[in-house]
Amino acid sequence: MNAHRKQLISLAHPVYFALLASVAAGIINTIWVSRLGGAAVAAVAVATNTENVLLGVALVFASGTTVLVSHARGARDPGAVRAAVRGGWTLCAVVTPVVAVGGLLLREPLARLVLGDDGRALTLAVGYFAISLPGIAVFFAQNLLDGILKGAGDTRTPMRLALLAGGLILGLDPFLIHAYGVPGAAASTVLCRCVALAAGLRALHGNALLREAAGVRPSRATGAALRRTLRTGLPMSADFTVRQGGALVLVAIVARLGVTAVAAYSIAYKVMYVATMAFYSVRQAASIHTAHTRGAGREERGAIGRQAVIVSGTVGLIAASLLFALAPWIMRAFGAGPGVAHEGVLFLRCVGPYLLLMACFIAVGGVFEGSRGAPVLLRVTVLATALQLPVAYALSGLGLPGICLALALSMMLQCAALVFWTRRQEDARVSWARVA
Repeated sequence: MNAHRKQLISLAHPVYFALLASVAAGIINTIWVSRLGGAAVAAVAVATNTENVLLGVALVFASGTTVLVSHARGARDPGAVRAAVRGGWTLCAVVTPVVAVGGLLLREPLARLVLGDDGRALTLAVGYFAISLPGIAVFFAQNLLDGILKGAGDTRTPMRLALLAGGLILGLDPFLIHAYGVPGAAASTVLCRCVALAAGLRALHGNALLREAAGVRPSRATGAALRRTLRTGLPMSADFTVRQGGALVLVAIVARLGVTAVAAYSIAYKVMYVATMAFYSVRQAASIHTAHTRGAGREERGAIGRQAVIVSGTVGLIAASLLFALAPWIMRAFGAGPGVAHEGVLFLRCVGPYLLLMACFIAVGGVFEGSRGAPVLLRVTVLATALQLPVAYALSGLGLPGICLALALSMMLQCAALVFWTRRQEDARVSWARVA
């Protein structure tokens, strides 16, 4: 097996299982809360979606620190490792109180913004926020800790921590939800994350690279390290936020097709997470591996990119084939009625080209992030989202197949934009070489 491919798979599969564990924890929470009624489910759904948005904030310091620690590890510079870690923790310490305290003070307007004046659901959401928003400090610290360990080349410990938190939630949820209702669900999540965070801090101190870096002088002052983390992580955070925003608007476009289409689309998209999380795990692996080999040159980055496309593209092809073949059984497993099942099967059987293109784009994006090309990805994402939404609106008359076509065209544009940019950079490099 190609050495780069072997390393990518080694880094990616723990990330994938960590992502699956996080999703499973959310599903477990929803299953137990569903026993309290529709208003409770709506309240927790609002809180969960809010946390997904706040994950974009966490990516500023978490992903930025991952890249900087990876670069420092690749350069064998313990001082730069310590500076990167210090910059990440400092930025996290600056951002967290603003989000946690501000969210706590604005919890009612925030819940009302989504739920309107639905009295019971609104009250329950405010109660959940009263615990979950201060607890966002644990969520942020946990993401940063995972980012530091991943930058140091350890993706297995974050996986174990995610499995630990998920297992604890599985055991604690029924007791706290039974005793305290919706606030008990929030308390269970925060408490279990606290345990995982404590275990993670212990693992952090036991990491050989970080232990070595702790004994040397940081290569940058704290303020400079903070600004560097911000510059590195902000484009990745913005890319995530733009994609999340585009996905929300797309749901509104699908809503024009009726409740049946929205239900089918929601189920199908949840199923697709199993594949898309694999793409993002390869992206993280490609970002880490590229940063670790920072001195190897453009040819080496190209080799990593090709192997990332092979790994992610293979997963995408397998996923698309399985979704096409198993679509009726998948919709039946979710208990979908005849109308919803018909629409869902149609979507899952049309979404294959989009999944395959997405697998390639997401994987190559990791090479850009690892070589500090995240601003390029952000520009491509903004351009593609700006075009995708009106195209989806125009093609929505074709039903969910039209939405699939719009997604595929948007992803094709993103892939073409990256190829164009890469070739332009290569032409510029050759021209400079000739001049020299």
